[in-house]
Amino acid sequence: MKKAQKGNDKAFIKIFQEYEEDIYRMAFVYVKNQEDALDIVQEVAYQSFKKINTLKQPEYFKTWLMRITINCAVNLVKKNKKVLQFKPNFEEIIASDDDDVLLSITLQELIDNLQYDEKSVVLLKFFQNYTFNEISEVLEIPLGTAKSVLYRAINKLRKELKETGSYE
Repeated sequence: MKKAQKGNDKAFIKIFQEYEEDIYRMAFVYVKNQEDALDIVQEVAYQSFKKINTLKQPEYFKTWLMRITINCAVNLVKKNKKVLQFKPNFEEIIASDDDDVLLSITLQELIDNLQYDEKSVVLLKFFQNYTFNEISEVLEIPLGTAKSVLYRAINKLRKELKETGSYE
């Protein structure tokens, strides 16, 4: 990490590649297509390389990358002002073991209907296994806000699942 912070591009690439797949998955959930998600990965690589010397705590490198990823994805969605209306391979995003693909697809569609802050908290908590402290750092929100946003999002998801008849 110290080499990367001093401008060593090979050291940075090695570290960045450890998290590239996580960055892609997070970006894909927001933009819903491979090309835009790959563009975001590239933009995150560029921005993080350019600003790595500003990272004060190297142990939060992944958290820092996820914050950049979410910001890039949200900016792209806002810029395009549209979401592509097609059905991507949801089980890859949700990491389903094909046990209940229909429920996975339904869950992904419901998550897509959440507000950006709710979606971000849900994805970080349940798909990236972040703690509330890490979520509050990534999203730059107070710890209590991270918790309340998650519980609000969970209640919305439960309500929507009941309405679709997929709730058990």
